[in-house]
Amino acid sequence: MTIAKTILITGCSSGIGYDSAVALKNRGHQVIATARQTKDVVRLQQEGFISLQLDLADSFSIQQAVTQMLALTNGRCDALFNNGAFGQPGAVEDLSREVLRYQFETNLFGTHELTNLLIPIMRQQGHGRIIYNSSVLGLVAMRYRGAYNASKFALEGLADTLRLELHGTNIHISLIEPGPILTNFRQNSLALYQKNIDAAHSVHKETYKVMEERLQKEGAAVQFTLPAKAVTEKVIHALEAKNPKIRYYVTFPTYLFAILKRLLPVSWLDSLLRKV
Repeated sequence: MTIAKTILITGCSSGIGYDSAVALKNRGHQVIATARQTKDVVRLQQEGFISLQLDLADSFSIQQAVTQMLALTNGRCDALFNNGAFGQPGAVEDLSREVLRYQFETNLFGTHELTNLLIPIMRQQGHGRIIYNSSVLGLVAMRYRGAYNASKFALEGLADTLRLELHGTNIHISLIEPGPILTNFRQNSLALYQKNIDAAHSVHKETYKVMEERLQKEGAAVQFTLPAKAVTEKVIHALEAKNPKIRYYVTFPTYLFAILKRLLPVSWLDSLLRKV
């Protein structure tokens, strides 16, 4: 029998966050589904969710959402699913300091602040689950994804450190590492690319043309793409299992690159990654 838990999920407007929120709600958990835009919060509320506005790039928004959640749950928070994130495409040399900072504000700094606000609650309760949605790009780097790569590598470093520091507290840390998942991620990335990258004056402009075609492609853009449900299944295990795993791989590419990173010389792995 599943014991109902209260879980806060970031980035629930669509994709992995939305799919997880629906599945966990259907399993009897109290889901606090957050989204950055008010229109999405209203839609989620109309669908029967407890939904709050939470922008990970805005410290006040984070603090306000935590205050509101604790008021709704009588100070309880059993779990946090750090899902909200985006990917800024572009060659490293085309990323301005401001663009890179904004990538980190959402994917790392906001996630870090939110997590730190909830850890004391979990300590007081004597239990908790903190689940991070990372990426295969937190394990290996791929070209023209430097900002996203860096944010996920940093996220994994923080999560691994936090796991060591929370040992013995009954607060469990899990990392989920998906490869290609069918969501709106590419469409959002395309808009950021068009806004922040000066492709016309870049030495990478010919490569960008190919990248633009991929970002505009409907449906799965690469092999081995899975639906959001594949990640949700791992979230359920990380939330409900007596002994949740430290890492959950999702999709064949994640399993493959995790193995190759351990086995191959760096130069061989680089050669392979340049072809991806």
